[in-house]
Amino acid sequence: MEAFCKAIDAVLLIFYTIMAVGAPLIDFQIILPGAIFPTFLVDLYRSYTAEFGDYLLVEKPHFLVGFVWQELLFLWPLSVANLYAILARKSWFGTTSMLYGASLVSHMAAVLGDMIGSGKASDKMLMMYVPFLGFGVLALLRGLLSQSNNESGGKRPIVLARRKRA
Repeated sequence: MEAFCKAIDAVLLIFYTIMAVGAPLIDFQIILPGAIFPTFLVDLYRSYTAEFGDYLLVEKPHFLVGFVWQELLFLWPLSVANLYAILARKSWFGTTSMLYGASLVSHMAAVLGDMIGSGKASDKMLMMYVPFLGFGVLALLRGLLSQSNNESGGKRPIVLARRKRA
């Protein structure tokens, strides 16, 4: 089980690194005017939307803008914290990974539901978004594995408070 967790950690380390760097560069372009960004970032954004036919980033529907705000305010700091937790082997990594995974899975369920339901998404666009659902499930699974390891390992003794006697 420990080797399985380490393999998941290696995959998540790469994912959290990409999210810690890439999320602000892309997400801020969705909610802020493009004129304030360097030309190479705007060109990267435009070339991605043209190549993958990402109608969501072009149309910027309100639900996506809300998800982007949540990603920047909640998920981005969690990805940075998770990077630190993996590298420093912090005991709370399982909890933060589970939070990240649950949030990402719920976001991706809504986004993929819109993409599939609207019929606007190309296969190439779907293949770009589906792995994020997989990473969310992996982060959620890692958190759950961490919780089950804590419960099965050496149990903590229950410390009962002593009553004061007068």
